[in-house]
Amino acid sequence: MKISIVSPVYKAQDTVHELVLRTSDTLRNLGIDFEIILVEDGSPDESWQKVQEECIANDCVKGIKLSRNFGQHYAITAGLNFVTGDIIVLMDCDLQDDPAFISLLLEEFHKGNEIVFTKRIARKHSIIKSLNSGIYNFLFGLFSNRNYDVNAGSMVLFSKRVSDVFIKLEDKDRLYLQMLKWIGFKSTYVSVEHRERFAGKSSYSFFKLLKLAIQGWTSHSDKLLKFSVYGGFFLSFMTFVLTIVIVVEYFFFGFQPGWPSLFLAIIFGTGLILMSIGITGIYIGKIFEQTKNRPLFIVDKKINIK
Repeated sequence: MKISIVSPVYKAQDTVHELVLRTSDTLRNLGIDFEIILVEDGSPDESWQKVQEECIANDCVKGIKLSRNFGQHYAITAGLNFVTGDIIVLMDCDLQDDPAFISLLLEEFHKGNEIVFTKRIARKHSIIKSLNSGIYNFLFGLFSNRNYDVNAGSMVLFSKRVSDVFIKLEDKDRLYLQMLKWIGFKSTYVSVEHRERFAGKSSYSFFKLLKLAIQGWTSHSDKLLKFSVYGGFFLSFMTFVLTIVIVVEYFFFGFQPGWPSLFLAIIFGTGLILMSIGITGIYIGKIFEQTKNRPLFIVDKKINIK
């Protein structure tokens, strides 16, 4: 049995060596043949140089450099295209998901689960990061599938069969946790402690999280479209009711209309129309991107990969 570790690398020049060291020690202690695939995702720092050093020092470490920054989920897809192991583990490079927990995931895998997700206990984030994540999780859960778990961790283990199916999916929006849930097969969760970041800070700002949330809403759910329909129906119904009220007021109480209420109604209705058109435009834009049939990623360089 061989296990493949896939980790996207971005702004992680101070973390790469420690990541390889901890992961290698953990897997050697487990007595498992392994490979570590580091996918450098167009990082602006010296991450690629650090990846090269690790590849030269250890044949078990394999390096992939993408031609530019494609994003975490595309970097993961790139790594999965080169795995040779029977079991794959995806993990971030910041070491907040401790490699020592791989043994817990393997235990559940050997019980017959083809996908083992993680749940984070006591997230180690700054106040601002926790606030951003909280807003993201709330909105994502509101507009996506009901089974979304806000405590889901980025570390996940799955079989080569699952990996092969994942690669065949040609979705341009590749939120890998949601895609793995869609694939199916027997799965379970393991609770793990969320560690402090080894070095640096998260590259996910509020606006990047918002962009990711919109990507998730529109890729794995049509709730936004339904909300616009429900909103339009509700306003139409309220307009009908208010029309009756105005007619009754006019004939029985001498209703005196004012321009402010009319002005606000027009602004509100226009805003709702523009919002609905915008939501529809997002979905149409996704169709446009999907039909281009461009590659999900472009590999610039490879090390220790045949």
